[in-house]
Amino acid sequence: MTRPIRLGMLTPSSNTALEPITYAMLGGIDDVSAHFSRFKVTEIALSEQALRQFDATEILRAAELLAHAKVDVIAWNGTSASWLGFDRDESLCERITAATGIKACTTVLAYRELLRRIGAKRVGLVTPYRRDVQERIIANWNLEGLHCFAERHLALQDNFSFAEVSEAEVAGMIEEVIREGCDAAVVLCTNMRGAGAAERLERRFGVPVLDSIAVTLWACLAAAACDPSRVRSWGSLFSNPDLRAATAIQIEDAISNHENEGKR
Repeated sequence: MTRPIRLGMLTPSSNTALEPITYAMLGGIDDVSAHFSRFKVTEIALSEQALRQFDATEILRAAELLAHAKVDVIAWNGTSASWLGFDRDESLCERITAATGIKACTTVLAYRELLRRIGAKRVGLVTPYRRDVQERIIANWNLEGLHCFAERHLALQDNFSFAEVSEAEVAGMIEEVIREGCDAAVVLCTNMRGAGAAERLERRFGVPVLDSIAVTLWACLAAAACDPSRVRSWGSLFSNPDLRAATAIQIEDAISNHENEGKR
């Protein structure tokens, strides 16, 4: 019997969308499970108090608890590096692996890898965040070569409120940035309901729609050497042959790293 694959995910404490949507995407895949550990996040803003929520000490404590479940990968399933800087997630991955011995990934670093692989030149950015947070995100993404061509945001601050935005409203925002001419639409928030609309909008407009919850699951599966194409009916992120080819490289790297670790 093949050993089950366990995906570990670090989750903002006030997030109510991430877990049920992740479980739905994994429906029918009996040998893969998702496990969650929370740390305190209640608001998204640029104040000192709000930024302090993402101190690595609290995140690492939650990661160490996930390690008790012997997960195959630990993901920071959140988008804070978009306004704090991509280097924050790079450092966080290194620290998680050093503390737990488990490979790590994050939503934001997965977006960077994915958008570069598909060659997106005009990103349509959809978020629930305040304008000042949105502007910081756009500046940081542009520095990484991820050019935000169009954007929509809801000017919300309470993290719990993000999941109260209906899928229909999120889909409307995605449609608006696509109509402005973006070549990839990004729903940047792991407490927002964009994943369920992705496949329908992609069929209608022919533009990739990348939701943060789905992108993180994609990265976790690849890091755990599990083919992401096993996820069905959740958009081109999982079904497009070109994107499957891209993740195959990551899968091969993960397998190679695992084999090398076994020889040590």
